[in-house]
Amino acid sequence: MRRRFAESLALVLSIASLGAGAASGPSSLEAAKVTIPLATPADGHTTKRIKKSQPYQVGTASWYGEYFQGKETASGEPYDMLALTAAHPSLPLGTYVKVTNLRNGRAVVVRVNDRGPVVDGRIIDVSFNAARALGFKERGLQRVRLDIYQPATVARLEPVANLP
Repeated sequence: MRRRFAESLALVLSIASLGAGAASGPSSLEAAKVTIPLATPADGHTTKRIKKSQPYQVGTASWYGEYFQGKETASGEPYDMLALTAAHPSLPLGTYVKVTNLRNGRAVVVRVNDRGPVVDGRIIDVSFNAARALGFKERGLQRVRLDIYQPATVARLEPVANLP
């Protein structure tokens, strides 16, 4: 009898503590918002709520390097393992993607200029230099987050003579 009473009491307290914890903390909607103060000339101060963006994709990335150096990519340009480029199966060629290494937090923006990866379960193949910048060159594979990146201006590493 005592044991049954103790178990029932433990169950009731567990349920009550779950409800109390959920009521006192922020909801999942509130947790996804950040409040940033913005100065305005009219009233001196206002606030603006900004939602955190959802990733385009999260999954496994790999890299490709010297074996493909100089070979033609899907975009028609030769592969340059030292450029910050990537292969993606479906994004339009020329799309810029911010790739974030979920293990160490490093991020780099790459330009999609090729198709791939050809191995199931991988979402992107980055160039050797991008893998080096992300800190997973030695590992070969890494879990990453992809975000579509739309820069206002894009700096390119090309000689001035090659620009239009």
